[in-house]
Amino acid sequence: MTTRTAPPLRTTDSATPLPRWVRVLARVHGAAARALCALVLVLVALEVLPGPGLPRALDPLVAPVLLVLVVLAVVLARFGGGPRPPARLVGPVVTGRWQALSTPADRVPSHGTHGYGQTYAVDLLADPADGSRPPFTAGGGFLPPRRFPAFGRPVLAGSGGRVVRASGRARDHRSRNSWLALPFLFLEGALRDLVSWRLVVGNHVVVDHGDGSFACYAHLRRGSLRVRRGDVVAAGDVLGGCGNSGNSSEPHLHLQLMDRPSPALAAGIPFAFTGTVLEPAPGGGQDDGRGVVPGRGQRFSAG
Repeated sequence: MTTRTAPPLRTTDSATPLPRWVRVLARVHGAAARALCALVLVLVALEVLPGPGLPRALDPLVAPVLLVLVVLAVVLARFGGGPRPPARLVGPVVTGRWQALSTPADRVPSHGTHGYGQTYAVDLLADPADGSRPPFTAGGGFLPPRRFPAFGRPVLAGSGGRVVRASGRARDHRSRNSWLALPFLFLEGALRDLVSWRLVVGNHVVVDHGDGSFACYAHLRRGSLRVRRGDVVAAGDVLGGCGNSGNSSEPHLHLQLMDRPSPALAAGIPFAFTGTVLEPAPGGGQDDGRGVVPGRGQRFSAG
């Protein structure tokens, strides 16, 4: 997909209601992506598992159906470059030196899909100056999560509110950070997507800010949650630890703002960080003087 530069950042202290077409697009795109995953997995199973395989009469339909679903998913993902609401300001959610991976400063939707409220989501990786983060392909790409500096690092509430979801029992699996491991990650992700969004986000906390926006902190460490449903938190409170649960290539924090408490039918809401300093980088992130959004691969310091 072609990378597109996001429009200039505009920030606000509260969430702005999303247009109806944005909410509809998020649900349609999520459904199309899940249908594509389901069809691919069915075809793989028919080819791999013992049995007669796909009925011969259906052979001519496979390629056209796959093509339609792929085109639909790609076309829907390309929408999102038009006018967007101002970004809601949130405080630092991590401390120290980190790096952004998928981010709306480079493209929208940042994760290639509007589904599950991911339109403006960001992935944050701990990247200390001492170079302790293992490089891509290290150890064959299947390293234990404790090898990564992000693992167990505190995850903070970016804004105050009430906890409406808190799940922390999913295991932290090994990394998938190599060319050898990526196909496994994609297949695993398709299976997770087909079963439930809960298997995609892994351990997570969702906070209701009371203004129509909900923050989802995903891929948290098993057993690290400091909060439970119903708790009231303030900005800066520790929610749990960074982990590698769910559909994750290595320990990191996935953060998104959305218009519903459940990612299943949510639409994404743009946001920007306060209390965060971006390091210079080619292309760079977005900064309007009040809040910042780091660009892909850009390092920043927070807290």
